[in-house]
Amino acid sequence: MYVPDVSEVVAWQPGVPGLTEVFHAHFTDHVYPAHTHAAWTLLLVDDGAVRYDLDRHAHGATRSQVTLLPPDVPHDGRSSTPAGFRKRVLYLEPGTLGAHRVGRSVDRPGVDDAALRSRLSALHRALAPGGDALEAESRLGFVLERLGQHLDRAVGPAPDVRDDLLADRVRDLLDARVAEGLPLADAAALFGVHPTHVVRAFTRRYGLPPHRYLTGRRIDLARRLLLTGVPAAEVAAAAGFTDQSHLTRHFRRLLGTTPAAYARSARTGRVHPAG
Repeated sequence: MYVPDVSEVVAWQPGVPGLTEVFHAHFTDHVYPAHTHAAWTLLLVDDGAVRYDLDRHAHGATRSQVTLLPPDVPHDGRSSTPAGFRKRVLYLEPGTLGAHRVGRSVDRPGVDDAALRSRLSALHRALAPGGDALEAESRLGFVLERLGQHLDRAVGPAPDVRDDLLADRVRDLLDARVAEGLPLADAAALFGVHPTHVVRAFTRRYGLPPHRYLTGRRIDLARRLLLTGVPAAEVAAAAGFTDQSHLTRHFRRLLGTTPAAYARSARTGRVHPAG
């Protein structure tokens, strides 16, 4: 396997409440000196393995684990193999998991949980530039819920949520705010429930999570605008997409064609598939 001689680092601010930074890196020979973060550090190792000391105790991180390092506790890091390691990291605001859980994370920073790793990988995909903010908020809620269960030693099955009245109210809010969207935290605060309760109630009632419902409504709006002759670049912003490529990606996924081809069909009477 080819291993680059230089480190690869990509970082960005996701603009999602509770998250301060997304950090992806491939290191071959970099060694982290002892340091601390003000944030919780949530780590996935995708290739290789990492050795680190946390609060003067030796630990390791592998592909099967999710690693959670608490704020303000010294740690370092280095590759366990000459080939280096590839990782994805989220930095969480201190209040997302609470100061009362710091000691528990020091005692057990690594978690073997395939469900949590899957949720975390899905969150990283949603956080990619141009991703969907409501989806990212939803996925973050489920990640934090699962992390909290591990820290509290209370991992259990997902609750069976039946709350049709709340689901209907959330749908009405989404329908009224198609372009501007509805932050999940705002909906949860409005109804006095946890964000995951909103997502579970909505999904049970309507068969899909709020972010997919909203994307469908945005595509409906985009179709109407395109067929009236509004340029695709303007449609993207008017329908709530971050840019034209964001609109095109979702348009292809749902309709199998591009916005431009769909708009041309109003003149030619034929929709061409995406190429």
